[in-house]
Amino acid sequence: MSDELLTRGAPSQGIVDNVCQPDDQDPDLQSLRPERLDEYVGQREVVDTLKIAIEAALFRGEPLEHVLFHGPPGLGKTTLAHIIAREMGGRLTVTSGPALEKGGDLIGILTHLEESDILFVDEIHRMPKAVEEFLYPAMEDFAVDFVFDKGIHARSHRYRLNRFTLVGATTRVGLLSAPLRDRFGLFRSLDFYEVEDLVDIIRRSAAILEVSIDADGAFSLAQRSRGTPRIVNRLLKRVRDYAQVRGDGHINLGVVEAALTLEGVDDKGLTRLDRRYLRTIIDYYHGGPVGIEAIAATLQEEADTMVDVVEPFLLKVGMVMRTSSGRKASEKAYRQLGYSVQKKLF
Repeated sequence: MSDELLTRGAPSQGIVDNVCQPDDQDPDLQSLRPERLDEYVGQREVVDTLKIAIEAALFRGEPLEHVLFHGPPGLGKTTLAHIIAREMGGRLTVTSGPALEKGGDLIGILTHLEESDILFVDEIHRMPKAVEEFLYPAMEDFAVDFVFDKGIHARSHRYRLNRFTLVGATTRVGLLSAPLRDRFGLFRSLDFYEVEDLVDIIRRSAAILEVSIDADGAFSLAQRSRGTPRIVNRLLKRVRDYAQVRGDGHINLGVVEAALTLEGVDDKGLTRLDRRYLRTIIDYYHGGPVGIEAIAATLQEEADTMVDVVEPFLLKVGMVMRTSSGRKASEKAYRQLGYSVQKKLF
């Protein structure tokens, strides 16, 4: 049995976590964000749609329609919110669904928004229902309704808001209520990036970080980055550190392979947690099918971590399959982990 599988209690925090890491906030990584749509790499249909909508809104002198982005973490939803604010010339206010615990929290934010400001709500599907209901009139009529007193003395007051744009981001669009989802004028899905786009991102980021990288090194790094810009930038920084400490500062194919082997990232971008996930299905449950709760319990991880962080990429590359009876490891997963392909007899 693999040591990786037996180390069930190992912490999952790492390269692909669905949480904000300290590295995400340091000046280097912040400066890697593109500031304009013309600088944004990939997601071409999304960018074209936004360019048309923003130009039309500016021409009419109106705020942009409310925008909802959905897709796996790290694909640029927050970056697009910053770009929209800059292109529209408004101020960006950032919050998240779990942070809005009471209606008063949201009302306090809404009443401080100026004309054409952008309100960005990350993980909007985790907003409490009571808070969400305050958004309905705010999004449609730019107003919020207050109720004073109770019983026969109750009276309602409508407070007018400045016209603003709500930008929502979610990794689980299916958990959004239909009334909220239908109030967004622009609804766009962000997909994993192609290797060629990731190579362009690597070259741009390497120039900003003032580190040299050759074509083979950039291509190998892009292949190991799970189709995700956030991960490619984080891995680039780890490879840069390795090149400066154990090399001559230049990043080539050998440096990338050595640095990412040390990080536990293989040639397909699988991390230690990915491999533990797949080995659990193969070794403990004979390749599946098995429910996600059983996998999470075996690994001593949260089921949401499996669904939001691990599974999207494994599904994308065809190493795991979701069936009506549970998850199954594919033949591709067997080969990647060095197992002989087993076929069940029915």
